[in-house]
Amino acid sequence: MAGDAPSARDTEIGHLLETIYQRYGFDFRDYARASLRRRVQNAVNDLGVADVPALQARVESDRGAMEQLLIALTVNVTAMYRDPEVFLALRQTVVPLLRSYPFTRIWHAGCSTGEEVYSMAILLHEEGLYPRCRIYATDMNEVVLKRAIEAVYPLEVMTGYADAYRLAGGTGDFTDYYTSRYGHAIISHWLRRNIVFGHHNLVTDRSFNEFHVIFCRNVMIYFNRPLQDRVHELLYGSLRRFGVLALGVKESLLATPHEHDYEPIAGKAKLFRRRG
Repeated sequence: MAGDAPSARDTEIGHLLETIYQRYGFDFRDYARASLRRRVQNAVNDLGVADVPALQARVESDRGAMEQLLIALTVNVTAMYRDPEVFLALRQTVVPLLRSYPFTRIWHAGCSTGEEVYSMAILLHEEGLYPRCRIYATDMNEVVLKRAIEAVYPLEVMTGYADAYRLAGGTGDFTDYYTSRYGHAIISHWLRRNIVFGHHNLVTDRSFNEFHVIFCRNVMIYFNRPLQDRVHELLYGSLRRFGVLALGVKESLLATPHEHDYEPIAGKAKLFRRRG
């Protein structure tokens, strides 16, 4: 009978996810189930409820509980210049392509708390491209979007970010891009002027523009295969001809609907250029 427990728990989680979708419009039904089990259990513990059905009853009547659950279910692990070799490859292979455009639109899909967005803004500034760029940074989670817009980070993490910045080919003084106050680092206001933050759900929302570069790094690893395929369709349809797609270093285009519609321009960094 022990083998029945996972199936029963998956059924409970399925009911919870359906409730979230019907009541709040957030669709986690095609997220990878193994990851969801862990995150749902964390939410059960954090909210102090007995089990998954009790969690479902709580979020049906308490929007604050739903906001806590949303934070638990969404993955918000990020850092400035995460995987610095990717940003170095961007400088070396993508920036020369962007110089040929009079104006560049960049989409950070699943931007979380914004560190990667500001990393790209700094890179574009140092390459002299920022004045003719617009960065669109989106996430489904309003809480992390608010943090991204505020652009306030713990001061103690900035030393590590400075090391990654240098490894990524940074050409300036990293401290020029933020001010220190009361133990926090505040990203300089002028660096935020060409960034538009907004709510967008990769699972349920459609394309909203055509982009020269799309970052969707370390997002789809939490989706099941059918959902990954749907998101790849969205990204491909949002990318202009010869535009660049940046995936996470552990992600791949293999067996996706558009596997053969891109060419790698920095394979280890997972940078791909749309063929046409």
